[in-house]
Amino acid sequence: MSVNSNTLGENKLKKRSSLTDSNLLLIITIAVFFTMYACAVVFLKQGFLKPQMFFNILNENASLLVLSCGMTLVMITGGIDISVGQVTSLVCMSCAVYLQKVNDGVISGNVFTSMCIALAIGLAFGIVQGFLVAYLEFQPFIVTLAGLFFAKGMTTIVSSDRIAVTYEPFVKLCRTEVTIPFLGSVNKKGIYIPAYVEIGVIIALAVVVLLFCFLKWTKLGRNFYAVGGNNQSANMLGINVKLTKFLAHVLCGLCAGIGGYLFFLHACSGSPLHAQGAEMNAIASSIIGGTLLSGGVGNIVGTLFGVLSLSTIKNIVTSLGLDEAWWTNITVGAMLCVFLIIQSVILYVRTTLRKTKSKRTN
Repeated sequence: MSVNSNTLGENKLKKRSSLTDSNLLLIITIAVFFTMYACAVVFLKQGFLKPQMFFNILNENASLLVLSCGMTLVMITGGIDISVGQVTSLVCMSCAVYLQKVNDGVISGNVFTSMCIALAIGLAFGIVQGFLVAYLEFQPFIVTLAGLFFAKGMTTIVSSDRIAVTYEPFVKLCRTEVTIPFLGSVNKKGIYIPAYVEIGVIIALAVVVLLFCFLKWTKLGRNFYAVGGNNQSANMLGINVKLTKFLAHVLCGLCAGIGGYLFFLHACSGSPLHAQGAEMNAIASSIIGGTLLSGGVGNIVGTLFGVLSLSTIKNIVTSLGLDEAWWTNITVGAMLCVFLIIQSVILYVRTTLRKTKSKRTN
């Protein structure tokens, strides 16, 4: 009995001490973010010392955070969705036109109905694209590329001009701020300015928490990892692979609808130029956060820090006086390549060590 109990105890310790690929990549992402931000605070000091600088990163990227979370879900299952940026633009334009017509008295409605429109658009794209990818087995890149062009065309059909929303209830919602106590700063005139976050940040962080719990503690969330790791093995385990991929795209579409409305709240307008390149930023944030394009590995918390890292490096480049757009693109591209190399090296080393251990055991 004592031998068995000791063996069980050793096995439990091994399980606790084992570090999964997702957790290892998450640790690296968090470490890189804090190192980068600390260097900015020490060497640049141009606003980085103020807590509001960090909160501004969240304010400006609440929409991107939700889009990146949806992208992470799809990438974990081994897919991709490059339509989310244009879906965001379509959501903004559709809601802007609707609220302006309500404001002008042409139709009746309210802000809640505009939220439903945003969610409906996102779900429609998620359902259609998910069906084509999962059940008709089309390539995700081709399907979502078609979705990108369709959303882009539909945005222009809704309106080709920029529309600034003047509907008062919505404007009040856009200006709603949540004050963060004790983290304000004193300006040059000696006036205390409290720190704040926009309401979109609260919604985005709530989405992060919900999706983290979904992936970690639900059966469907675990199925996402299984399907992304190996379709055939997942099928042998009794997992409905097609349904899992379909639901991943549906959730990504829902996140695109939510993210689109958060972008709308931040911009308070609709334009065909809104959220250009957002899909690329979402993919980059997911990869920096430790999500593999091959599927099976990823973490929502890592995606959060991926968004923060991407935004921080952009702010650092701007603070250095390199305001030209190409410097930001070059820096982000270099950062993405570095993370891909780190991921590849770490996973290769860990795979080699596992094979060596299994050979010794045998």
